[in-house]
Amino acid sequence: MPDFTGKSVLLTGAAGGIGTAMAEAFAQAGARLALVDREDCTDMARTLKGDGHSSWVIDLSDPDAIAEAVPRVGTAVGIDILINNAGLGVVAPAEDQTIDLWDKTHAINLRAPWLMARAALPYLKKSGAGRIVNMASQAAVVAIPEHAAYGSSKAGLVALTKVLAVEWARYGITVNAISPTVVETPMSLVGWSGEKGAQAKRDIPVGRFARPSEIAAAALYLCSAQAGIITGENLVADGGYTVR
Repeated sequence: MPDFTGKSVLLTGAAGGIGTAMAEAFAQAGARLALVDREDCTDMARTLKGDGHSSWVIDLSDPDAIAEAVPRVGTAVGIDILINNAGLGVVAPAEDQTIDLWDKTHAINLRAPWLMARAALPYLKKSGAGRIVNMASQAAVVAIPEHAAYGSSKAGLVALTKVLAVEWARYGITVNAISPTVVETPMSLVGWSGEKGAQAKRDIPVGRFARPSEIAAAALYLCSAQAGIITGENLVADGGYTVR
C-alpha cells in the first residue's frame, strides 16, 4: 500500500459508497482527509483511522461556495491531493431530458471539478507533487442509452483531465481520471436492480460490477509517488465492457 503519511486529501462526495471506500483507504494509508459533501461527514471523520480528519459542507452547484470554501480547507489543512468524486447520475431518454436536469448534471459533474481544481491549484502547487483524480465513467467512453446528459458531462470531464494534465505538469501536478462500470453502491444498485442489472452484468466480460474498494485502490495508485509519470490518463475500470 502507498504511504500517504503527511499528505492532505480533499475528497468530494465523501458520504457516498465510492467516497466512503476512498476515505477509508486513504486514511488507512496515513493521509489526513478533508471530507466534502452536501451533508455533514463529522461522524465519518471521527471513525476513520488516524487524526486530523475534518468535514466540510459545500454546495458544489454554487461557484461562490466553492471559491469561498476551498481556500479555507487549504489554509486549515493544506491540499496535496484533490479527488473530484461527487457526481449526479440522473438518467433519461435524450428527448425527455429536462433543461434543468441537464444543466444541474453538467454543473455537478463537469463545472464543479474544474472550479475545485482551480481553487485548489495554489495549494497543489505548494505541495510540489500535487495529485488530482477525477471520477468519470464508462459512459464517457461508449454510448449508453438514457445517458445523454450524464455521458456528455463525464466525457467533458475526461477532456478537462487531459487539458489540466498538460497545463499543470510544469508544477509537478498529475491529473488523471477513473472511468468505472457500475459500482456496487446502494445508490447504483437501486438503478441497476432486477433484470436490468442482471443483463448489465452479462454484458460485462468479467460478469460482475465493480467493488468500491477496487475503485479506491485505483485512486490510491494514481495519487502515489509510484505513479508520478502517469498523467492525462483515463483509467477505465469496467471489467472489459468497453473493449468488446
